[in-house]
Amino acid sequence: MRVTVLGGSGAWPTAAEPCSGFLVEHDGFSLLVDAGYAVLPQLMALMPVEQLDAVYISHGHPDHCSDLNPLLRARALGGADPKPLPVYAPHRALDAVLALDRPGMLDDALTRHDFEPGDAFSIGPFEARTTLLPHSRPNAAVRLTADARSLVYTGDGGPTPNLVALARGADALIAEATYASVIPDDDGTLCTARDAARQAAEADVARLVLTHLWAGSEPEEWVEAAAREYDGSTYVATSGLTFDV
Repeated sequence: MRVTVLGGSGAWPTAAEPCSGFLVEHDGFSLLVDAGYAVLPQLMALMPVEQLDAVYISHGHPDHCSDLNPLLRARALGGADPKPLPVYAPHRALDAVLALDRPGMLDDALTRHDFEPGDAFSIGPFEARTTLLPHSRPNAAVRLTADARSLVYTGDGGPTPNLVALARGADALIAEATYASVIPDDDGTLCTARDAARQAAEADVARLVLTHLWAGSEPEEWVEAAAREYDGSTYVATSGLTFDV
């Protein structure tokens, strides 16, 4: 299982870093996990859009799903006439982004697979297991397993035993860490790097990848904060980072 980071900026993209987007490939199958602002150009630099096999969207905030619209436009209008793209997302998460075009325009470009956080299902070669994390919109963290290897991605969400249970023994955890150590006006719907690292340690994951850092942040502070709670390998998700699970 290979993971390529397409973007990891939180809330909005910077000139150098798109928002959340991860290409997960295994056994010839390509899955896009989240499609935030400016992710599509990064994907297009790696593959023709018609070769993408499926999309997983964690929740409906635009920094996680906005580029689904141009992705579907490129497939629907690009002339290659690919099959409808399977898109997996929590119920109602896609309503706003699909409403950007006239009704019906993109209907033939996708097949919707709406689910409730907590559901389990297959996406190509991956067995996907989801859980609800605390967030301002329903957010489904996902564990993707193939050939006895597991990758967990949080989307967004505050600290919760649900994530620890989902990530138990995973080979890699890509975890939202919007702030380094302290969240202003914390309402329990986001994580710090220390929160993410604490949960990674409790779940005994092999590798931690911090993502969704506040746009323009210096990643060294996040890595240092995580090291206070977790002694495993820790990285920051930046566009172009690739690793094998």
